[in-house]
Amino acid sequence: MPPESSEHAPQAGNSASYASAGVDIEAGDRAVELMKEWVKKTRRPEVLGGLGGFAGLFDASALKRYERPLLASATDGVGTKVDLARKMGVYDTIGHDLVGMVVDDLVVCGAEPLFMTDYICVGKVHPERVAAIVKGIAEGCVLAGCALVGGETAEHPGLLGEDDFDVAGAGTGVVEYDQLLGADRIRKGDAVIAMASSGLHSNGYSLVRHVVFDRAGWSLDREVEEFGRTLGEELLEPTKIYSLDCLAVTRTTQVHAFSHITGGGLANNLGRVIPEHLHATVDRSTWTPGAVFDLVGKTGNVEQLELEKTLNMGVGMMAVVPEESVDVTLSVLADRGVDAWIAGEITERGEHREGATLTGTYSR
Repeated sequence: MPPESSEHAPQAGNSASYASAGVDIEAGDRAVELMKEWVKKTRRPEVLGGLGGFAGLFDASALKRYERPLLASATDGVGTKVDLARKMGVYDTIGHDLVGMVVDDLVVCGAEPLFMTDYICVGKVHPERVAAIVKGIAEGCVLAGCALVGGETAEHPGLLGEDDFDVAGAGTGVVEYDQLLGADRIRKGDAVIAMASSGLHSNGYSLVRHVVFDRAGWSLDREVEEFGRTLGEELLEPTKIYSLDCLAVTRTTQVHAFSHITGGGLANNLGRVIPEHLHATVDRSTWTPGAVFDLVGKTGNVEQLELEKTLNMGVGMMAVVPEESVDVTLSVLADRGVDAWIAGEITERGEHREGATLTGTYSR
């Protein structure tokens, strides 16, 4: 038999390694060390162990105070907003967006967020950059009252550019069975209360980027008079986190349902919590959308209905409450610094096909 070809045999001093394939384990270890101080800030009494284990531990005996605890889970990302963070070199706000997208889905059913885990995928580990992302996630968890019990940083050389990254997260919450919120609680005559968004939040950025970059040709450092700051600063404004505000309302007065206004727009998301025999009418004249929504519409010649089914139009969360709970709800939210107002009402479904519709004209 002829000798085996040496064409692919390892050459002395030229052996393959994980590092030569593009994965830097030492950089990953340094990133973990840098993020530890931020993760500690999110610690709740139920959390056991520290960062670096194979699994995050949460003491479930804390749930014994519940008669019939229901665990709620949610997972999400922040979409193409990460591209703006990368281009601006700002990494400590995108975590707020991630936490908001997850925990405010949990609170819709009345669940208290307990803990989160994150997943950060990068083309190359830059320890300080990864730590900044985790810092933002940790700060968001503090605002939401939940713990960050673990996560994963994955390096994907060859699949992502050295500066490319994406983030995702998952959260778990708990709600008492007889306090579960949703469509079955909603009644005719209930009021719909809107809570103002901090801006675009984390939805519709593919449309926004197409309008301001591809069509208008604007740069991120462009000063925009209507914003009082640069375009990039406006677009990176972190998502408002409502979980503790919503929980404060549930503990103070009656609430029948919440709706987190994310992808799909206001009417579509509100309609998801409306029972089939009822209908939510939201009056546009009760608020003025922020300047960024008007700018996207006018600059891109985007029709109003297209904007409304893509962006939150200035409303990040909605609550459906009985009429007698309106004043207390508004008072609690005002005390917590949340801009909120009566935006609509619940009526019979009648001839409406959708669960919710917008009427009137936005206030200017």
